Amino acid sequence: MPKLRTWKLGFGALAIAPLAVLLTNRATAVSADVRQLSVGGFAFEQEVVVPGSPETIYDAATGDISGWWDHTFSESPMRLYIDARPGGGFWEIFDASGDGAKHATVIYAERGVRLRMDGPLGFSGQAIQIVISYDFEAMGDSTKLKVTVNAAGELEDGWAEVVQGVWHHFLVEQFKPYVEAGRHLQ
Repeated sequence: MPKLRTWKLGFGALAIAPLAVLLTNRATAVSADVRQLSVGGFAFEQEVVVPGSPETIYDAATGDISGWWDHTFSESPMRLYIDARPGGGFWEIFDASGDGAKHATVIYAERGVRLRMDGPLGFSGQAIQIVISYDFEAMGDSTKLKVTVNAAGELEDGWAEVVQGVWHHFLVEQFKPYVEAGRHLQ
C-alpha cells in the first residue's frame, strides 16, 4: 500500500496565508482598463529580379542595409544591419552607447539561397510575430529575390495592406534601384 504523505504547516505558513488573502484583495481593488485583442494573421509574397548572382544579392540584402532600408526607430541610426547567421539579428543601433533595437532574429541562413528571420520588425511592443523569408534564385545573370511574409498575433484593421505596401516600397522602390545602380558593390 502506498504511503500517504502529509504536510505539517508551522506558524510561518499560517502567517503567510492572511498576507496572500490581503494581496489578492489588494490586486482586485486596483483596476485597469482591459482591452480585448483581435487575433489573426496574414501572409503574402513579393518578388523582384535584380542583376547579379544569388550570392551577390544575398550579400546586398544583408550586412549593412542602411543604403536601401529607410524605416527605422531612430531618425539617424548609427548602424543598421542584418547579421546573417543563425542566432544573428536584424539590428538598429541608435548611438555609440549601444542603445537600439533588435527587429528580428535570424533563424535560417544559407548564403545565396535563403535567409529567414523571426520578430516583430516595426511592431515592437505589439503582440505580433512576423516570419520573413528571403529566397534567392538564379535567373541567367540576374537573381529573383522572393520575400515571403507570414504574420500572426494582435492585428489592427488594415495592417496587412500597410505591411504589404511597405515591403513593396523596400523591394521595388529601394532595393532594386540600389542594386541596379551598383551601390551594393561600392
